[in-house]
Amino acid sequence: MTMPVRHRHGGLMERAFPSMGLSEPIAAEFDDLFERMTHLLESAAPAAGVWAPLADMHETDTAYVIEAELPGIKREDIDVEINERELRITGEYKEREREGVLRRGTRRTGRFEYRVLLPTDVKAEGVEATLADGLLTVTIPKAQAAKPRHIEISQPGKADT
Repeated sequence: MTMPVRHRHGGLMERAFPSMGLSEPIAAEFDDLFERMTHLLESAAPAAGVWAPLADMHETDTAYVIEAELPGIKREDIDVEINERELRITGEYKEREREGVLRRGTRRTGRFEYRVLLPTDVKAEGVEATLADGLLTVTIPKAQAAKPRHIEISQPGKADT
C-alpha cells in the first residue's frame, strides 16, 4: 500500500487548496485528521508475511471486549500490549513437527498481528486477557468521564450558611 508523503512546510490543506485561505484552527484540524488517517492506514497494513487473526470487538457500558481466534497457539506465544488508545496483539503460531510428508496444509503459521484503535480513552492498568479454547478475550475498561454536577452560585461577600 502506498502511503502519502507529508512535507513539513505548510499543512495539508494549505498545500492542497492554497487559495481557500482557511483559518489556522480549521487547517490544524484537517492536518490532525490527516495524521490520524495515515496512522490508521499504516496500522491496518501488516508487514509482509504477517497475518491477522479473526477478531470481534464489542462495547459494553464499562468496557471494550476484543475476542480473537487463536486456536492451537500457546499462551506464552502471545503478547498483548496497550498504548494510549491502541491495542496490539502479536505472536507466532509455530508449525508442529510431524512424521512423514505433509500432503496438504491450509493452516496459517508464522507471525501474526492484530491492531485496533479504541474509540475513547481507557484504563490501561485495568486490562485483562484470558485464553480459553483457542479464543483470546481482552477486556479493556473505559476511563470514567467526568459526570455533570450541579454548581451552587454564591453571592460575593456573603458566607454560605
